[in-house]
Amino acid sequence: QVQLVESGGGLVQAGGSLRLSCVASGRTFNNYAMGWFRQAPGKERQFVARISWSSGSTYYADSMKGRFTISRDNGKNTVYLQMNNLKPEDTAVYYCAAGRLQSVNPREYSYWGQGTQVTVSS
Repeated sequence: QVQLVESGGGLVQAGGSLRLSCVASGRTFNNYAMGWFRQAPGKERQFVARISWSSGSTYYADSMKGRFTISRDNGKNTVYLQMNNLKPEDTAVYYCAAGRLQSVNPREYSYWGQGTQVTVSS
């Protein structure tokens, strides 16, 4: 059974930092893209960043470049999202996902975690 389990969310003041973790289990993700998405109340799910599990190549949404960093630890089957200089508009539920295509489209991702809440106060 495939599982993606996120952790690390919480409440932080504007300008602060958080590191999200996503532990993957249940199958081999060597040829998969691991993505982070977020969804704020009343809004569509938004692409944040992705990383190739095998090559480590990364891609970011424009608004996250320079503030967010995605990385992975193959030995721990874990993907991270380091978020710096957080803003109130970053408030959302953040989801980890796995998919076979290197895509920004959430529909291309087959496996999803349960999400972790990030709240940034002004």
